[in-house]
Amino acid sequence: MSSPLAVSAIKTNRTNVVGAGLKLKSRIDFKKIGIAREQADEWEQNTEKEFALWADSVWCDSMRLNNFYELQQLALMSWLMNGDCFGLVNNVEPTAWMPYGIRLFLIESDRVCTPNLYNVIAKNKDGKNIYSGVEIDNAGAIIAYHVCNKHPNSNISFKKAEWVRVQAFSKVTGNPNVLHIMESERCEQYRGVPYLAPVIETIKQITRYTEAELTAAVIQAFFTAFIKVDSDRSQVPFGDSISDEEKIETDPSSYEMGAGTINVLGENEDVVFADPKRPSSGFEGFVNSMTKQIGAALEIPFELLNKSFTASYSASRAALLEAWKAFKMRRTWFANDFCQPIYEMWLSEAIARGRVKAPGFFNDPSIKKAWSRSEWIGPAQGMLDPVKEVNAAILRTSHAFSTHERETTELTGGNWDDNINQVTRENELLSKILGAQNNSNQTMNSTNNNDDDDDEEGAKKQ
Repeated sequence: MSSPLAVSAIKTNRTNVVGAGLKLKSRIDFKKIGIAREQADEWEQNTEKEFALWADSVWCDSMRLNNFYELQQLALMSWLMNGDCFGLVNNVEPTAWMPYGIRLFLIESDRVCTPNLYNVIAKNKDGKNIYSGVEIDNAGAIIAYHVCNKHPNSNISFKKAEWVRVQAFSKVTGNPNVLHIMESERCEQYRGVPYLAPVIETIKQITRYTEAELTAAVIQAFFTAFIKVDSDRSQVPFGDSISDEEKIETDPSSYEMGAGTINVLGENEDVVFADPKRPSSGFEGFVNSMTKQIGAALEIPFELLNKSFTASYSASRAALLEAWKAFKMRRTWFANDFCQPIYEMWLSEAIARGRVKAPGFFNDPSIKKAWSRSEWIGPAQGMLDPVKEVNAAILRTSHAFSTHERETTELTGGNWDDNINQVTRENELLSKILGAQNNSNQTMNSTNNNDDDDDEEGAKKQ
């Protein structure tokens, strides 16, 4: 949290994976449901607006601090810093201003731990194994999580540490009671590994090296004068120009350094400074070399990690493309583990309360899947050369290698259907304005022509 490189790695992922938040785009399987495309479009638009009623409000958060999109940012950063993130799903009574009762409660991952902290691995009273707070059955499937009522290592709270067992899935609906977001690196792994774990030692050493260089540069910037005298060193060489209150240190055997400090040396005393040769000429090259290794381990190119694009266009674009492979992968994981389950639980409540109509939703899992299909749209990659990027998109769509909708999403993060509607409206307004201007011009021309005809007739009469 105090290292610039570490903060850059975490927040670069946050900004590119979720940005301001992954937005819902409903994609129902209208053929499976048996409705027309036009009906599907109308249903999708109405459902997205209804979801925004819940997602845009802080009432989706049990703590009433963040809306759904801000919770996404918090969950992703917690996942990267701690190795995993846990979200508890609660249901409360709806209110007059919020017709939905589903609430999310993100907790610190350290609160999910083995009860009593005696061992990382323990058994419950039924003989089930508990690994770091995750309870599994004999087949290795996760069945419950053990959540402490406070941070287990915190001494600030005077509450007694107590654990609550939360079932992983509801036995009635099958919906998750706990959202566990993590990246598995090994088989049979039940807890995540922090994103910076492979490079944490290197990052710490770079931070220490940077602080040492900074301290050396500050010390070198001090201008200190030393005056050698044969008389009593307690006497001020410039008379009474320095008062006792202005003296940094009154001990005659003590010397201090500072901007503009004057020290008086006694007889046979001398000052010898080591030559630190600051600033070090190899500092930048060494740090850049280590940063490249850190970026390679974190799947973030050096240019993006340092926010320094000094190479050619081709090299910078290659670096961005390589980084976006990892960003898109994490976005897919995050949407599958966090956004989509929450949306499906919200949709179930919306249909059960009659605010959204979806025939057959609760009767057949395949029909439920068809109604619940969706995409989660995040921030666009960005363009180094907009002209080249747009021309490439035009070629892909003209030869059916891609679609207008996909290209719109990847280039600008927008929605092609919304763009079409907006462009159509704008063209209609422009047509009206241009039409009114043409009519005005025609009227003016007609008036001028009539005036010219009157002048000609008057000249003939004369």
